[in-house]
Amino acid sequence: MVERMRPTTARGPDPRVTVVIPCYNYGRFLPEVVASVLSQEDVITDVIIVDDASPDGSVAVARRLASGSPSVQVLEHTSNQGHITTYNDGLALATGTYVLLLSADDLLPPGALRRATDVMESREDVGMVYGFSRSFTESPPEEVATRVRSWSIWPGIEWLSLAARRGRCFIHSPEVVMRRAALEEEGAYDPRLPHSADMDLWMRTARHWSIGRVNGATQALYRVHDDNMHLTQFAGMLTDLQERRRTFGLLYDEHCRDNPRVQALREDTRRALAREAVRLALRGSDRLDNETLLSYTEFALGTWPGISRTLLWRALHQGPLAGRRLPVAGVREYAWRVDGHMRWLRWQRYGT
Repeated sequence: MVERMRPTTARGPDPRVTVVIPCYNYGRFLPEVVASVLSQEDVITDVIIVDDASPDGSVAVARRLASGSPSVQVLEHTSNQGHITTYNDGLALATGTYVLLLSADDLLPPGALRRATDVMESREDVGMVYGFSRSFTESPPEEVATRVRSWSIWPGIEWLSLAARRGRCFIHSPEVVMRRAALEEEGAYDPRLPHSADMDLWMRTARHWSIGRVNGATQALYRVHDDNMHLTQFAGMLTDLQERRRTFGLLYDEHCRDNPRVQALREDTRRALAREAVRLALRGSDRLDNETLLSYTEFALGTWPGISRTLLWRALHQGPLAGRRLPVAGVREYAWRVDGHMRWLRWQRYGT
């Protein structure tokens, strides 16, 4: 069962946090993100910028930042290694008690690191902490929530079970602060999962560690721009489903193959992924061509054949795949929007 805890304020020495910033062609964002890290209060921070052979001159920006602060170091790739290797190379150099992987285009709001480390300083069983990640487009918000309402602490297996039953992870990458001991125990990012290695690492962590969340405060600022808009497109959503299925496959077939409690969730995961695929097809029926619609149905059937016996499946094949619009499409769309908004509110407040 999840514990809802009042945040504690008893503090010892300031904890040390290593923030790894992978960078490829994001040199224009580096000064702002590094400043958001070095300005964190009540923690000792050091920054590792890993430039993956950016052709835009990012490494020169990184060097200038390092020359201006002893807390910043730069690791330069002489040839492009890809983002997974970039992540792992930077994390291998981390020396802080806690570690954060922060994209060069994202930002930390004031106090985020101390709020996250307070949880792990108080609870040695917690291996990682996340929170609410607020998105922005051009300029970051001038004010963000900083008051902590409560902490949520899940036994790792409970949190993992929630993720498995829903077929998804509850975390946006920028806000995850990990205990370095947990990172070293669970190992590096898996290069087999270029789209979902972070989700895989967090689920592996949950096998052996409790998971914490800071409730109420904004823990990260996620920049939305053209280069990361792929998951808002229907083609990107299908890719996301495929990558989640692959990631859960590794969880069941490799990481937890001897854990009967986790194995019992396999069918729930398949069902959740298949239903999500059909819901997306229904919701996008007015915008998707038949080939894309069929891709969603093939994914759903291949993931969980039982989807063909559901009302969702019948609605899809009596509507869009039969060449006609479903009745009361506006009502249906409104209902989905309400459901999605309620899910978002729950995630924002409780983290699942």
